[in-house]
Amino acid sequence: MSNGVPSFDALMPKDMAVKAENVGIAKAGLGAYKMFALAILAGAFIAMGANYATTVWSGLAAAGVPYGLQRLAGGLVFATGLIMVVIGGSELFTGNCLIPMAWANNKVTTGAMLRNWVIVYCGNFIGSVLTAYMVFLGGQHKMGAGAVGLSALGIGVAKTSLDFIPCICLAIFCNALVCMAVWMCFGARSSGDKVLVILPPISAFVACGFEHCVANMYFIPSALFIKDFDPVYFATVAEKLKDGGAILTWGNFISRNLIPATIGNIIGGALMVGLMYWFIFLRPSWTGKKAESGAQPTVK
Repeated sequence: MSNGVPSFDALMPKDMAVKAENVGIAKAGLGAYKMFALAILAGAFIAMGANYATTVWSGLAAAGVPYGLQRLAGGLVFATGLIMVVIGGSELFTGNCLIPMAWANNKVTTGAMLRNWVIVYCGNFIGSVLTAYMVFLGGQHKMGAGAVGLSALGIGVAKTSLDFIPCICLAIFCNALVCMAVWMCFGARSSGDKVLVILPPISAFVACGFEHCVANMYFIPSALFIKDFDPVYFATVAEKLKDGGAILTWGNFISRNLIPATIGNIIGGALMVGLMYWFIFLRPSWTGKKAESGAQPTVK
């Protein structure tokens, strides 16, 4: 808004920073039950995007579609998950890595930020894993003459085969892109704007094979449920997997993927995006007077 005249232009970055800070304050102040319920929803939304991508990837290689186009197709449909999170309204751990923008200005305490992260992370896990189990119970892995299940298993094996440091690095880039998608949504004026700004960074992280801890709460349990609870089907496809899928265990899911992916996601979102934009637009000047770069005062 300028001179009292409403504007339909996208917000400028310095105004987006103020909005991001105020959103962080609101998120940290949510009641525990509401926060947890919204986190379960977000986990389910991301899981459905992951399921969508798994289905699209099924059979593309066999059809001769080049690798890059396969990844692009999966990335574009996976973005459905974050679109539902942002427009539908829910609490996603990776997106909430922007709360440090409010924390750095003492608008959110360390305890309140960590409370949000822990509750939301647990809710995301429940929503994602429950979705994976219900998809398994629906027998989707047998669709496409078993191609969907083979795709799910292949994804699970690949993700549990990562070493610790490479997984962290891939996760850093992932959440830098996810938080950039959320950040750009702060400048959007409509739902259509949000969809358009979400698609490029989300499709990029999926196409590039980066690691998203919440998505992996669906991808890997989905494969594990097939392996553990449908041994007859698994036996028919095991020879097509690396080492017969032996690396696919719950222990490896936690130690080789979920822990390093979570660490990397925090670094990529909180440090590379959240605190970087705080430093540019919101930090107090060295004289302690006003925020630099023309950032507007925050609402307490």
